[in-house]
Amino acid sequence: MEIPWWEGCVEADAVRRNRELQRRFYGEPLGDRLRRLLAALGVSQTVLADTLGVSPPMLSQLMSGRRVKIGTPAVWGRLVMLEERVGHATGDRAAVVALLAEVRAAEPRAEVPLARRRPPDDDRSYELLRTAAGPDELARAADTLDGGFPSLASLLRRAAGR
Repeated sequence: MEIPWWEGCVEADAVRRNRELQRRFYGEPLGDRLRRLLAALGVSQTVLADTLGVSPPMLSQLMSGRRVKIGTPAVWGRLVMLEERVGHATGDRAAVVALLAEVRAAEPRAEVPLARRRPPDDDRSYELLRTAAGPDELARAADTLDGGFPSLASLLRRAAGR
């Protein structure tokens, strides 16, 4: 059975979009980051997948841009841990093996990629809310949410300037 020509175009567009999303979430496409690790460690994708705690197909999908996000905080934490420590092991096979074992056993909890962290009082959030509603409307919404969602109410009050 022949695949219609447009399916390749749709998939290529999805991969481009996914890589751009990865850039926004993680600072750059995951394929770039993972390929650097593979080269520095001198290991296969299967070994890297096992170390991170994902299946080889999942790693392949992340690298190719067919999947956008790493779904498990511990996996992201292991990736960051490897990136931070790879320089100490490069070129020394025993050090690489020890590093991989250490990272594989780790249970880090890196919930938000470092590339996405912003100060909690980031003015851009308030500006975005102000484009949706004026100060009075934001304050009324805050009053409505106060009983059940006090942290959201506080955010709306800050955006309203109150």
